[in-house]
Amino acid sequence: MLATWILLALLLIILRYQPKMAWILLCILIGAFYSVGVVTPLGIGVLLALGGLLYFFNQTKSVILECSIFLLAVALSLHFIPGFNNLKVLNGVFVSPDSSPYTMYFNFDKGIVPFLMIVLLPSLFISKEPRKPRGVLSWVLLCLALLGLLLLATSLGVLKFEFHIPEWIGSFVLANVFFVSLAEEALFRGYLQQRLAPKIGQIPSLCIASIAFGAVLHYRGGIYLVIFATLAGVLYGIAWIWSGRLWVSTLLHFGLNLTHLLFFTYPSYLPK
Repeated sequence: MLATWILLALLLIILRYQPKMAWILLCILIGAFYSVGVVTPLGIGVLLALGGLLYFFNQTKSVILECSIFLLAVALSLHFIPGFNNLKVLNGVFVSPDSSPYTMYFNFDKGIVPFLMIVLLPSLFISKEPRKPRGVLSWVLLCLALLGLLLLATSLGVLKFEFHIPEWIGSFVLANVFFVSLAEEALFRGYLQQRLAPKIGQIPSLCIASIAFGAVLHYRGGIYLVIFATLAGVLYGIAWIWSGRLWVSTLLHFGLNLTHLLFFTYPSYLPK
């Protein structure tokens, strides 16, 4: 079964360069996910309905359809739409003695979000707007600001320093890069922030995308997580503005998550 997830990750890489080919291969791969029960008959119906909406959007460029597809993509990311049995890789494990229990999935529904977003906005991965090159120092400061968020959370007692390399680090990298970070960046930086910027400006679009990222995707984690995710979203959004490349903000997003996993209690500090 692991091979199907690796293939889905490869298709997400191909999507940037050959979107039509990636879509064709995805349709074939869905059959493999169906055979192992990740996609159910109801899920096939959901995917066909999404395909129909995307087709009609391509024909009409309807703003109503565009908004509807975006909201459905958000619902997929939140696992609100039935028909998908995502693979549970870890179930309530303790990464370290002072960590809270952690459960991890390989998420098919969230993993296909970039496929939907690139239909809505073909410049999803690389913006067509001209960018002012930034020096190395700017990027170093941005990375230090991300680290500062983890240190702030530690000072507030939400996290605690604990170094560890879990044996399932490879599965974490696969899941977090492709089925978490890329999907979330596609929604909120590649699509929402990029779509809004020409209409309302860079700063308002950055703020709206960051607040939506924090409040919509992280509300289950409580107010602290919403605040920290919103602040992280601002930094990811700055990376998008500077680079115009979705993979840059995605790798920064993943870098923060990986640093959190390796050097701090994960996903949070659980006092004994």
